[in-house]
Amino acid sequence: MSSRTLAGIANRIPAQVLIVTSALIQYSGAAVAVFAFSVVEPASVAWWRGFVGALVLCAWVRPWRGLDRATLKGAFYFGIALVCMNSCFYEAISRIPLGATVSLEFLGPVAVAVFRGRGWAPRIAAFFALCGVCAIGGLGLDLNDPQTLPGLTWVMGAAASWAGYIVLGQKAASSSSAMTNLSLGCAFSALVSAPILSPGAMVAFSDRKVLVAVIALAFLSTVFPYSLEAMAMKRVSAATFALFTALLPATSALIGAVLLRQIPSLWQLVGLVCISIAVGIASMAGRAHPDINGKEAVVESADVQGTEDTEN
Repeated sequence: MSSRTLAGIANRIPAQVLIVTSALIQYSGAAVAVFAFSVVEPASVAWWRGFVGALVLCAWVRPWRGLDRATLKGAFYFGIALVCMNSCFYEAISRIPLGATVSLEFLGPVAVAVFRGRGWAPRIAAFFALCGVCAIGGLGLDLNDPQTLPGLTWVMGAAASWAGYIVLGQKAASSSSAMTNLSLGCAFSALVSAPILSPGAMVAFSDRKVLVAVIALAFLSTVFPYSLEAMAMKRVSAATFALFTALLPATSALIGAVLLRQIPSLWQLVGLVCISIAVGIASMAGRAHPDINGKEAVVESADVQGTEDTEN
């Protein structure tokens, strides 16, 4: 079945369904990663995600056509931010619940929106984000657990890396397409981190189920969700996309509860709601939706503006 045929089928599906499906697939991938942690170190699982993702996306996109120095330079830094973000994220979810991790990680894009935004909306978003951090980090998690503080440290690293990923991704988008950036970014993330992370990643060959899991992870967390998001972005307004983006922390909590049996506490739920409100406000404040959407979805600002003009 050709990519054009697949696109035609996807166009018959409501964009909102594509967004929700993308989120469910993406966080199901995170649950698969948790399974792989029993054999492979979390950061090395992140390497597998970048390596397999690079193979698939480069074969599909063929980003080497028309490459120039500016594109390669941008993709190089983009790839470093990508591997840092994914490694920190996996180290975090190996220690604290998935829902809490995803909620706190959203502080990165919210921070970008706050520092770049104008008016009261970014300040209100910052207030709700701070409330969410206090609810989750101060009240929702067991600070007596020796894994909690390292987990919080890792998730703050993931949030900071996501913020850097956004800034670098937007700069790279000025010289090449989103798919080119993503495929090259995955390639550089795997290449640059290989000396450190790939030796530990080879342990996956000792267990067939884990090997299948780390390969499937690249499809579940990168290839499939990005493709669905890219299709959906062209068919919804920024306001609609913002609303569904704000539901992503709740989606991750749902996946954590169903697949990982991580039942959130009351304060975790309160923090999740606060951060979801912050994400929604920050997105509605005029930030382009790739800033806070799925991590690989860095879309050129011209494309975003074109979507808004079409929908409004």
